[in-house]
Amino acid sequence: MTNPVAYELEDGIAVITIDNPPVNALGQAVRQGLWDAMTRFAADAQANAALIVGAGKLFIGGADISEFGKPPRDPWLPRVVQRIEDSPKPVVAAVHGSALGGGLEIALGAHYRVAMKGTKLGLPEVNLGVIPGAGGTQRMPRLIGIAASLDIIPAGGTVPAEKAVELGLADRLAEGDPREAGLAYARELVESSAAPRPVGQIPCPAHDAAALEAARAAWSKKSRGEVARLASIDAVEAATRLPIAEGMDEERRIFTEMMETPQRAGLIHAFFIERKVSRLPEIEGVEPRDVSKLGVVGGGTMGAGIATAALLRGLDVTLIERDDASAEKAAGTIGKNLDGAVKRGKLSADKREAILADAFRTATNYDALSGADLAIEAVFEDMDVKKQVFEELDRVMKPGAVLATNTSYLDVNEIAASVSRPSDVIGLHFFSPAHVMKLLEVVVPDGTAPDVTATAFALARRMGKTAVRAGVCDGFIGNRILSKYRAAADRMVLAGASPYQVDRAVKAFGWPMGPYEMGDLAGLDIGYATRQRRAATRDPRDIVPTWADELYHLGRLGQKTGRGYYIYEEGKRGGTEDPEVLALIDKARAEHGVTPRDFIDEEIQRRYMAALVNEGARVVEEGIARRPLDVDVTFLYGYGFPRWRGGPMFWADQSGLPALLAEIEAYAQEDDFFWQPAPLLQRLVSDNSNFASLNG
Repeated sequence: MTNPVAYELEDGIAVITIDNPPVNALGQAVRQGLWDAMTRFAADAQANAALIVGAGKLFIGGADISEFGKPPRDPWLPRVVQRIEDSPKPVVAAVHGSALGGGLEIALGAHYRVAMKGTKLGLPEVNLGVIPGAGGTQRMPRLIGIAASLDIIPAGGTVPAEKAVELGLADRLAEGDPREAGLAYARELVESSAAPRPVGQIPCPAHDAAALEAARAAWSKKSRGEVARLASIDAVEAATRLPIAEGMDEERRIFTEMMETPQRAGLIHAFFIERKVSRLPEIEGVEPRDVSKLGVVGGGTMGAGIATAALLRGLDVTLIERDDASAEKAAGTIGKNLDGAVKRGKLSADKREAILADAFRTATNYDALSGADLAIEAVFEDMDVKKQVFEELDRVMKPGAVLATNTSYLDVNEIAASVSRPSDVIGLHFFSPAHVMKLLEVVVPDGTAPDVTATAFALARRMGKTAVRAGVCDGFIGNRILSKYRAAADRMVLAGASPYQVDRAVKAFGWPMGPYEMGDLAGLDIGYATRQRRAATRDPRDIVPTWADELYHLGRLGQKTGRGYYIYEEGKRGGTEDPEVLALIDKARAEHGVTPRDFIDEEIQRRYMAALVNEGARVVEEGIARRPLDVDVTFLYGYGFPRWRGGPMFWADQSGLPALLAEIEAYAQEDDFFWQPAPLLQRLVSDNSNFASLNG
C-alpha cells in the first residue's frame, strides 16, 4: 500500500501531506504516517518549520469510523496530536474543505492554523455517541474559552472559517491553494523567528458556571435520554480545572465510557445505514433521467413545501393551482417559506428575490407543464381526484417525463394503470413540512422503469432528502407501521391508560412527541378521514377509538382549533390535559364493558415498540421494505425515532428478539386478533438470528 502521508522539503519547510481518499480519514496508516513524518521533521536539520496539509477536497474528515468499537491500534490519535504539539520547531496546519473531529484535533495540535475560505471546522463526535478523544475538549476551550466551546462541542456542529478566525480557533483566513497559503504562513513564521506555540500550554480557561449550567439545561431538554452531549460538557468543564495531561486523561476516561454505551452502537448504525439505504441492485449502474424543470400540482401545505424544497436546491418550479386566488395564496406560502430560509441563514435575500423572479411561477392551466421533466401531484388524498390530475399530466407532459404522486396511502399501481405510460409513474411521498423533513419514501409500482426509480433517488439527493424505497401497500412503510403502533396505543387507552400517560411514556423512551400530541399537531380530521376510508374493510374485531371520532364531531381538531386531546392557549408552548377527553374515554370503556387497569410506563413503551417492530417485520417479509435498515431509516428521518437507539429494528436486535417475541405471545393471550407474531420474527428467533442479518 502507498504511504498515505508524504514528506517533502520545500525552501526549508517540511510539507507533510495527507492523501487518503476520499476524506483523508485518520486510519492507522495515516496516524503512523504522521508519527513518522514528525519524527523525520524533528531530525531534519534543513527543516525550520513544518506544514500539515490535506490532499484533495479537504484537510481531514475525521477518524476512520470503521475502527469504532474495535481494539485501538498504535499509534493512538491522542499520542499523534501530542507528538505534533511537542515539536521543538513551529508546525502550521493549513485547513481547507473541512477539519472535523480528529482532523480538527490534529490542527489543534499544530502551533499555528490558517483556514481557507469555505472551510468548516468542528467536533461532531457527539453525533456518533462519543466525545472528542484526542484533546478536542481540552484544547478548544484553551483557545476560545468555555462559552464558545459549549456552543460547538455538545452540538456536534461546525463553524465556518471566518467564524473560526473571529473566535481564535484559527489564526488567519486565506484564499486559493491551501498548500501555498500554508507555505506562505510558515515562511513568515520562520523569518520572524517565531517559536512553537503549544495550545496545551495555554493556561486553563476561566470556569464559567452560568455557561455550563445553561448548556446542561439546554441539552437535557433537546436530547432527551442522550448521554454523549452531556458527557462532552463534563469534559469541557474539566479543562477549567486540570492541567493538559490530567485533562486528557479525564477526556479519555469519558471517551472510553461513551464507547461502551449502547447509544454509541445505535448512532454508528444510524450513520452507516443513511449511506447504505440508497444502494439498490435495481438501479445500480442505471442512468437517471435529467431533471431540471419541476412541476408541482397543488399549492397547499404539502405542495408549497415540495416547491420550496426544490427551489432551495436550484430547481426550476412551475406550480399548478385550480384558480388565480389559490395560486396567489400558494405563492405567498412559498415566499414565507423562503423568508424563513433567509432568517435561518440558509439563503441570501438576493437569492430569494432571484428565485421568485426567475425560477418560480404559478399557472392554472396544465399546459404550463409541457416542458417539465418531472411533475409531482400533491392534491387531496382521493383516488378519483388524483386520477383526474394524472389524466391531465398524461395529456400535456413530454415523452420521457416522470409522473409522480405524493400520496400517503393510496394504491400507486392503480394510479399508474390510469395513464398511457405506467412505466413513467412513481410515488414520491414527502413528509410535512416538505422543505424541512428529510425523509422521502420512493414508492415503486410494479411496472415502473428502472431509470425512473433511479431518477427519483437522484432527485432526492439533489433536494437534500434521504430516500427509502417502498413497495405498494396501504400506507407504504411508515404510515402502515404507524397505524399499528397507534392502534396499540388506543388499545392501552381503552384498557386503562390515559392518552397523557401514553404520551409521557413514549417521550421518556426518546420520541420527541407522543401519539396523541402528534395527532393534535397533524389535525384530528386527518385521523378521522383515515378511519372513514378504512371503515369498509375494517375487521369487526378491531378497536375503533370512538372518543377520537367524538372529538372530531365536536370540532376539536387539535392545535389548529385550540383543542384536541389537549387544550392550547395562545402564547403558551404545548398543551394542557383536558378532563373532558378522559370523560369521553370513560364512556367508551363503559360501552365496551372494560374495567380499566393500571399501566406502568415500561409496559406502555414495550407494547408500543412491540407493535412497531412486529409490523416492521411483516413489511420486510412482504418486500414493502427491502431490508430492516429501510424501516430504521424511515423512522429515524420521518417519525422522530430517537437516533441514539439506531432505529426500531436495530433496537429490537439490541433488546433481544426472543424476549420481544415472548411478550407478543403473552399479549396474544388477551387479544389474539391484534397481537399475532410476525412469521419473520418467529423464524429469526427460531434460527437464533436477528434483523441485522437481513441488511446485506
